[in-house]
Amino acid sequence: METTNDCCEGRTPNGYSRRAMLLGGASFAAWAYLPKFARAADGRDPRLVVVILRGALDGLATVAPIGDPDYTGLHGSIALSASGPNAAVALDSFFVLHPSMPEFARMYRDKKAAVVHAVATPYRDRSHFDGQDVLESGFAGPGRVQSGWLNRALEGLPKGERVMSALAVGPTAPLVLRGAAPTVGWAPVALPQAADDTAMRLAELYQHRDPALASALRQGLALDKAAQGDDMKPKRGGNGAGAMRLVARGAAKLMAADNGPRIGALAFDGWDTHANEGGPVGRLAQLLSGLDGALAEFESGLGPRWRDTVIVVATEFGRTARINGTQGTDHGTGTIALLAGGAVKGGRVIADWPGLKPANLYQGRDLAPTTDLRAVMKGVLQDQFGLGDRVLAETVFPDSAPVKPMKGLVG
Repeated sequence: METTNDCCEGRTPNGYSRRAMLLGGASFAAWAYLPKFARAADGRDPRLVVVILRGALDGLATVAPIGDPDYTGLHGSIALSASGPNAAVALDSFFVLHPSMPEFARMYRDKKAAVVHAVATPYRDRSHFDGQDVLESGFAGPGRVQSGWLNRALEGLPKGERVMSALAVGPTAPLVLRGAAPTVGWAPVALPQAADDTAMRLAELYQHRDPALASALRQGLALDKAAQGDDMKPKRGGNGAGAMRLVARGAAKLMAADNGPRIGALAFDGWDTHANEGGPVGRLAQLLSGLDGALAEFESGLGPRWRDTVIVVATEFGRTARINGTQGTDHGTGTIALLAGGAVKGGRVIADWPGLKPANLYQGRDLAPTTDLRAVMKGVLQDQFGLGDRVLAETVFPDSAPVKPMKGLVG
């Protein structure tokens, strides 16, 4: 049983101990106790960022199959096209990319970005809560565990592997990174922060009463300062798109450090586009613009580290193939996963295309999934960090042996 010093362990009005509050406020408090990183023998310095889009991304509106004769009739007024004032960006003769993603289009042309289409987790219902649970836990069904597949991947790294911790971005760690393996957390703080001298005096005070806390607090303050800076201040009139860029900018700064985390996870909310989804313009366009900007921030912020980086963008499920009466889409099944980074073998759309004829739609309403998202994640983890088939099938994604890692995603 832990003993406490009452003087230092007083309670706030909400019942939290001051010590817990300080540890939570110093975003990287645990960092002081984590092992340092040593460069791989082969000179690679691999990084992986998992970006979760909560709310269900309309894959058919983001990477549109204009080569499918049934697409335009289903997506109606919000369907993308190859020509016109708001023409989409051609990826190949069959698929086009939403015009709000010029940075991803550039990466795609440079063969540093790819799309996996008609993809889904094993989940086949339409509850956001359960769908996100399956996406992040790595199990075939919801509600089974309180740990995430990315955290279990950290635990399963080959002996001697260099990645010792992961970065969880946000007020709380996403489920995908919860578990026994060490993680550190960071989130941009909108409230005014204490002056540097005030914070350091507080650390000095705790040096005499709780040296471990004081050390952790100093580490947290230093690393939080590294993530912030003038370029992290919110701009007047900012929107959700700008917030995505700020989050990515801070995370990239931390992951670019020599002794920083090599694996990170973050989540962007708001992708539940039941109404006014829009086509080349509208709500989805704003969201995709923010995501596109976030990818660009990672590229610039990681600098030379970008060469060995893979970013995977995934969502809990897709949206209906046919638009609804409010010019939006409802909960569906098949969707897309996006890959970006200097280590990606890109310039291609990977798809076993099921077709959009009524008889080919899942339950008569959704893009039918033909690729298991776990195969994508397995392939990236195997190529980036050397995880073996058995660990991936039994530990990272339990009971998933029939789902083989997708080969050739990392170049």
